[in-house]
Amino acid sequence: MSKSKLLLVLLGTSLLAGCAADYLHNYDTMTLAAGDSQKANQLLQTVDPYNPASNNTKIEGDGARSVAVVQKYKYPASASGPAASTTANAGPSVATGAN
Repeated sequence: MSKSKLLLVLLGTSLLAGCAADYLHNYDTMTLAAGDSQKANQLLQTVDPYNPASNNTKIEGDGARSVAVVQKYKYPASASGPAASTTANAGPSVATGAN
């Protein structure tokens, strides 16, 4: 089989396969959630379906600390590079010097 015939066969099958892919997206229902009526009715009759802590609107926080974090983010202390005390995890630390 020559290269041109093989190319023509591959092109034809790819075109037909592209048309068949749309068939897989057709469903017998309006939505993918159709058929969940029993679960929906069960949730409607639940006394309190939500977490009790979800009603808490008094979220504790420190405003001054939040402002300091935002300021530190906007205006970093230095952009010259890593600090001199930065170490890499290269193994156990060995103390140098005389005891």
